[in-house]
Parts: sequence; structure tokens; C-alpha cells
Amino acid sequence: MTPQPKFIPKPGQIDFTHVKEAPVINCIVVHEGKILIVQRNPNMHFHPGKWNGISGFLDEPSKSIEEKVKEELEEEIGLKEHAIASIKEGIIIREEDHEYGKTWIVHPILAEVKTDQVKLDWEAERYQWIEPNAVTSFDLLPGFEQVVKTFFTI
Repeated sequence: MTPQPKFIPKPGQIDFTHVKEAPVINCIVVHEGKILIVQRNPNMHFHPGKWNGISGFLDEPSKSIEEKVKEELEEEIGLKEHAIASIKEGIIIREEDHEYGKTWIVHPILAEVKTDQVKLDWEAERYQWIEPNAVTSFDLLPGFEQVVKTFFTI
């Protein structure tokens, strides 16, 4: 298992590691009706081993949500911009996380992609393409089911 690298903020980037409220994106990646779920690396700081979408902190105020989605899709699953067919934003969800004493300000995203070929980075140890209604049978990151329900009836 690859350990989580030490986070060192880039210029203009905000470190939300120890902040009570943290804005994040959580992307439901869709290809031909199936959604991509990834199992988080067991060495992750937050919710190791849980299944989730592609997510990331909104830690660079100069970037739009769409720019951040494209960045995360490329970093975490190796998808370049040309592989993304569309990006749609859902209504923001406030997720109280008592385990970590945080409130996640979750921006649900639906990203339709043109391929099911992905390459994971260190943040996830495996992935599956599943029917949306099968998501409830996995050990999910808290709030992820609600993100899926933003775009699908499950």
C-alpha cells in the first residue's frame, strides 16, 4: 500500500486538514449507465478503506468547480479532459462527520466520461464499475450515498 504523502500546500492553496468546515467535491463518474466507485487507500487520513466517488478539497479559490473536477479526474483516475463528455453540479450537501469532528460542504458532481479505462493513483487501492442502486451494498464513505441520490434513484 502506498502511504499518503505529506501534504504541503502550494502557493494560494488552503490546508483544510484541521479546519472544522471543509468544502469538497465528490464526483459520480458515469460511463454507459454504470458509476465508478473507488476504495480509499488504507493509509488515507480521512475514512481509509471506505468506498467513494472521486473527491477532493476545494482548496484553491482561484479554480472553478469544473477546473477542480477535471484536475481530480486526471490525478486520481488518469482521465484527460478529452475523455470527459459532461460535468453537472448538484445541490450542495452539508455532511456532519462526528468521527473527525468536521462538517463537509459537499459539492456533488456528475461527470459523464467516454471510457471505462481508468488508472488509479495512490489515493485508491481498487475500483469497480457498478449499477447505481448497487452502491448501498458497499462500506461507503459517510454521505456518499446521498451524493449518489442527488443524481440517481436508488
